[in-house]
Order: sequence, then C-alpha cells, then structure tokens
Amino acid sequence: SYAITPRADDYSQWYQDVIASAEMVDQSPVKGCMVIRPWGMAVWDELRDELNTRIKNAGAQNAYFPLFIPMSFLSKEAEHVEGFAKECAVVTHHRLCADPNGNGLIPDPEAKLEEPLIVRPTSETIIWDMFRKWIDSYRDLPLKINQWANVVRWELRTRPFLRSAEFLWQEGHTAHATKEDADATAREMLEVYADVCEKTLAIPVVKGEKSPCERFAGADATYTIEALMQNGWALQSGTSHFLGQN
Repeated sequence: SYAITPRADDYSQWYQDVIASAEMVDQSPVKGCMVIRPWGMAVWDELRDELNTRIKNAGAQNAYFPLFIPMSFLSKEAEHVEGFAKECAVVTHHRLCADPNGNGLIPDPEAKLEEPLIVRPTSETIIWDMFRKWIDSYRDLPLKINQWANVVRWELRTRPFLRSAEFLWQEGHTAHATKEDADATAREMLEVYADVCEKTLAIPVVKGEKSPCERFAGADATYTIEALMQNGWALQSGTSHFLGQN
C-alpha cells in the first residue's frame, strides 16, 4: 500500500502517489523513463483504440517508420534542429566490446557509425523523405499517414504520463494539394482530439492556437487543446500542426 500525500499539501506528489497506488505506473531503473503497469496500459489501449478508429474515419492509414533517423535529416531542417537538438539521444556505435582496462563494456572503437543516428524525437523528417518517393503528382493527394510509436526526448524534469524521456504517442502526417486543405485537416484533427478528451476521458479542454514562440519547431501554426489541472495550471493535452511547405 502507498501513503498518499494530501493534495492540498503537495499537488505534484499527490498526483504521483495516486497513480502509483493505483498500480498504473512504476519507477524505472532508467532515469526519466517509466514502467507502464497493466492497469495503466489498459487505459492506453482503450484510448488508442478509440482514437485509432476516429483517425481511420478521417481517411488516414497506419504505417510504421524507423526508430533511428540519420542526423543529416535533422540537419537539413534548421528549425527542427533548434527545437529538438537539446533533447536528442544519439547513437554513434553499432556494438560494444570489453574494456581493455577491465572496466566492463565500452563502445567498440572499430564500430563507429559513418553517420550518427538520432533516436526518434518525432518523425517529420523521415516520413517526408518517404512522401517524396510516394507522391508523383496531385493525383496522389491527399496522402494521410498515421503512426503509433514511442519517441525519446531527453527531458530534464519528468512526470509519469505527463512527460518522460520515452513516451508512447501517435503522429499523423498529411500532404495536400492546397494550403486550405492542409490547414483544414490540421483543424479537423484538433476537433477529434478535443472530442476524445471530453467524451472518452471526461476531461474538458480549451481549444486555441499557440503563440509564435510556442509553436512546434518548423510549423506555420500550432493548434492546441489545453486542460486545466486542479492546481490552476494549464496542461497541453494535444496539438495539431500546419507545417505549410516545411
């Protein structure tokens, strides 16, 4: 059993005590990461199934893209680099070897990758590289692809389910013949997110648009739903981005 801190004493600790007592999550031996226990995973499964149905009804198809992204892909997108550089985990070697000094294992000096790989913080760059191959003309549009995946963003301050170094999510990416169609799709998906929050999770949200300094890196516009926590803070609960030509 867990001792639950009174909410009025420490709101943040109260939240963490409640989800631990409910056996939804546990601490991980990896700093900043969480172990989602069966009760927590059951909630995620129900949410994913509901949202997945709505995404497919909006005309998207599911696909899966690599966990590793060449560093050069992010380097091509200056705003992406600026937005994610400090959060990226980087793979530089493809195997380990015994430390000749007897201190366990070290990256094998002879196994250094020709190009470092970024552990997926988001998939825009690699998905759009594939879109470039799949789209030959306007007849191939609109193209709507969704991915259920895990991403890694090396957060300094983490909270289970709210933000951890690794977390589960979905990301939809679409290509359109016109700006108006692309923007309408971004707004449509925000409505889907809001409806799921309110009707499936029973969480009221406020819909709006992020200010320029809060936009997703590289976006022309970021649409958001914000929930109000019981301590009076706003919690970003879903976003949909209009990327323009980026």
